[in-house]
Amino acid sequence: MKNHFFLISSVILLYSCHSNKSTESTLLSTPISENTSTYLTEEQMKSIQIELSSIEKKQLGASIKANGILKVPNQNKASVTTLIGGVVNSLLVQSGSTIKQGQLLATIANPSFVTMQEDFLNTNTKIELAQTELTRQKNMQQGNAGSLKNVQIAETELKLLQIKKMSLKKQLELIGINTQNISANNIQSNLSIVSPIGGSVNKVLVNIGSYVDANSPIAEIVDNNQLHLYLYVYEKDFLQLKENQTVHFTLTNNPVKEYDATIFNISNTFEDNTKSIAIHAAIQGDKKGLIDGMSATAVISLAKNTIDAVPSSAIINQDGKEYIFVVSKKENHNTFFEKIPIRKGVSEVGYSEITLLQEIPPKSQIVSKGAFFIFSKMNENNHEHNP
Repeated sequence: MKNHFFLISSVILLYSCHSNKSTESTLLSTPISENTSTYLTEEQMKSIQIELSSIEKKQLGASIKANGILKVPNQNKASVTTLIGGVVNSLLVQSGSTIKQGQLLATIANPSFVTMQEDFLNTNTKIELAQTELTRQKNMQQGNAGSLKNVQIAETELKLLQIKKMSLKKQLELIGINTQNISANNIQSNLSIVSPIGGSVNKVLVNIGSYVDANSPIAEIVDNNQLHLYLYVYEKDFLQLKENQTVHFTLTNNPVKEYDATIFNISNTFEDNTKSIAIHAAIQGDKKGLIDGMSATAVISLAKNTIDAVPSSAIINQDGKEYIFVVSKKENHNTFFEKIPIRKGVSEVGYSEITLLQEIPPKSQIVSKGAFFIFSKMNENNHEHNP
């Protein structure tokens, strides 16, 4: 009690002497009390993985809780296939690889590739001969040395060859062979398989040397940057939902880290065999660590008012009172922390509302992870000074 009285008296005296200084200067110049302050070295900070953040504005309070799952829309998934079967000659990616649209994934071989290119080249040669023959027949008819029927036969032959060439051209382009590069000295023996979208390789379904049938998947690609949050809410909450509402969610297997999303679509039908309605939300910000199929727990904010909030892990309880730790200064590779009293409010999805009971500088850093270790070290220091 004496120590608390001494601290309060010191702060009041300091404020009286320096009332013209800013709030930040006042706090940072306050003498460190053995009861409310301590410090950690850089090595200690790294060892116990202390994380710092700031007090955030959150929409807590009037809300709806819902469960859901992370999904990549079908237009952002791709099964890589080939229109013609063949033997896998090379694989250039593996599961987890990050790829770009159009990137080479594998090559396959089949004698039919060579045959199709050979037919294309032969058809080109026949078209040249057919054009020459048509010209000759027209000249003969004009000189009364040939008949109209022979001209018509030549024209028909040329058209049939042109149709065949166009058909072969389309077939070759469909399997990924550029016909403009085909020549007698350049016939492609391998077919290149490229990715239709950018993203990451979810599965590789073949091995080198294995035979791939036409339309059989070679690999699966997923663009996790397009992840959406699919939530399921019950009929009683449906009328309270609307587009652009904010969603705070955490992963079922990692309830500490929170993510934000915004509702962009509300289904107007019930899900199969349930009385729940699907809600689609676009995930905001960094999606690192999020994967298609992960389960999530979410809170849909209904009120627009925002309040001061911190991660619930930042709050420690001592003798029935709550505190957070604020960085008061950094010097000589040491970080100093001060214990600040707060009043705790509602808690949702890993965050808690707080009301500061002691003024702190704007944009102050707080301990968002590891507060318990700092609290333990502060108590150790107090015991050393108060045997």
